[in-house]
Amino acid sequence: MCRLFALHAGRTDVRAEFWLLDAPDSIARQSESNADGYGMASLTSADGLMLIRNPVQAVSSSTFEGLSRWAKACQYLVHLRYADTGSVGLQNTHPFFQDGRVFAHNGVVGDLEKLDERLGDARWMINGETDSERFFGLITLSIREAGGDVRAGITAAVNELASDYELYSLNFIMATRGHLWAFRYPEHNPLHVLQHDGGCALEADSSFGNMSLHTTEAAAEPLVLVSSEQMDDSGAWEEVRPGELIHVGPDLELEREVVVDGPPTHQMVLKGTAAESQAYERDEAAAA
Repeated sequence: MCRLFALHAGRTDVRAEFWLLDAPDSIARQSESNADGYGMASLTSADGLMLIRNPVQAVSSSTFEGLSRWAKACQYLVHLRYADTGSVGLQNTHPFFQDGRVFAHNGVVGDLEKLDERLGDARWMINGETDSERFFGLITLSIREAGGDVRAGITAAVNELASDYELYSLNFIMATRGHLWAFRYPEHNPLHVLQHDGGCALEADSSFGNMSLHTTEAAAEPLVLVSSEQMDDSGAWEEVRPGELIHVGPDLELEREVVVDGPPTHQMVLKGTAAESQAYERDEAAAA
């Protein structure tokens, strides 16, 4: 199963190295079993955007470690890939960028020829082979069709897929300046949210096993995090419900709404490599 991670610190730029490298279940550690590429998008309070994508294992990348230690931004979005649809390569590495938004997906969407027909002239936005980039394209097109209303566009897109297309999971995170969106559907792949009030240190042994970390910079600021994993033992993580859309704005107000009710009309049954790529239990056993 691919892994998703997003951090929103409002209007304050912070370093995210605790979550990316040093938390008990950091992104670096998760990449040991999700090794087909990583991508990181960071958005700063000065409207800067950095998007790094690399079709290699994050934990083995000096670029990933350096960026994780020293980048400062008010929003981060990270994806770890376990390849299913599309080859291992830069063009298929998340996050993807469309209409000023970055997007990463964990799941499988079918009926890709039908989805290409639905995208029509907007098909030019798709540069790679993945179902994920096409899913993003449908969200982008639906937002345009909704006159720029992001919530309405997302709601329309995920309901269209749930009723008309074969799918396994639509879990995603999406960010634009000041705003973070996350969605889970249906129940197969987990997704969690954490509201961190700030003012306390974060402590953990490094996932690399060679240092003990005590950091206060990010911990001093309020944060909202979304992750496939509960990355520490704080007990404060909450599960995102199936069909629930999460929105975090510039003031870190957390909005939650179930926008899809019931199971998919055409639930995909995975076999072989596809089933292995979505096997969350595999990673739990490896970490034990």
